[in-house]
Amino acid sequence: MRVQFAGIELTNPVIAASGTFGYGVEFEEILSFDRIGGFVTKGLSREPMAGNEAPRLIETASGMMNSIGLQNIGVKAFIEKKLPELRKYPGCAVIANVFGYQVTDYIEVIQQLNDAEGIAAYELNASCPNTDHGGMVFGTDPTMLDELIWRTKQIAKRPLIVKLSPNVTSIANMAKCAEKAGADAVSLVNTFVSLAIDVETRRPRIANVTAGLSGPAIRPIAVRMVWEAARAVKIPVLGMGGIVSAEDAVEFLLAGATAVQVGTASYADPRAVERIARGLEHWCVRHHVEKVKELTGAMERPASGR
Repeated sequence: MRVQFAGIELTNPVIAASGTFGYGVEFEEILSFDRIGGFVTKGLSREPMAGNEAPRLIETASGMMNSIGLQNIGVKAFIEKKLPELRKYPGCAVIANVFGYQVTDYIEVIQQLNDAEGIAAYELNASCPNTDHGGMVFGTDPTMLDELIWRTKQIAKRPLIVKLSPNVTSIANMAKCAEKAGADAVSLVNTFVSLAIDVETRRPRIANVTAGLSGPAIRPIAVRMVWEAARAVKIPVLGMGGIVSAEDAVEFLLAGATAVQVGTASYADPRAVERIARGLEHWCVRHHVEKVKELTGAMERPASGR
């Protein structure tokens, strides 16, 4: 079940996604950290953030919408209060999700994390609005994405995983941009911009008006995007988007992902990451797959003429 991902050895390819697993310590009494490949922290910013006003999370058909607003305790508090507890689980890769509204924000957060022990890699959230460029999202503009990755790569002491926005015309082009700028890997997809309206009040159901759609409803689109990205780059791809079962994880691996992240499923089942990791191992045994890495990119194309 072990896989190599961006220079990191994972005990298995199933990772808990950012924003759905807290800072990890909240799940200590819920699941076994030695049975999952790793987890990604909540997005960490230079200073603490309170997030958006409520309501900021609603259920949808086969998924949910959220506009949490990147609420977090700040990078300094994470290093001092959360990270020490996580060092008890050396076999579980801790990936720090980093975000900001200017390139300098990302740089300052990474510089603080560089000196902290117990972190395996950084995941750059490229779906944030760049305040230096009128609020345009980093991950939707190749020039801004290139600058963000290149500058953070210069100072990062650990592998750099770039989390791409799916709200683009060509995910393959953005993945190639990330690779060219120096990313060690890409992760996708983040949530899709969405809107829900209460027809009785005629008001948005989310206080921030729009929100990010996640869950099983987006999985077929996410699988397609992972397939497109994996075909476009040589760096590894971390796939996510609506995974709730071992079979869902296999689908992403076959599309080209080296590892997967489980997000929204943890809201319905806090042990989902461990359950899916265990289920993936059982699936491999039933299908006579000796090494899980053999599944990456192994989708068979239909015969011509079909």
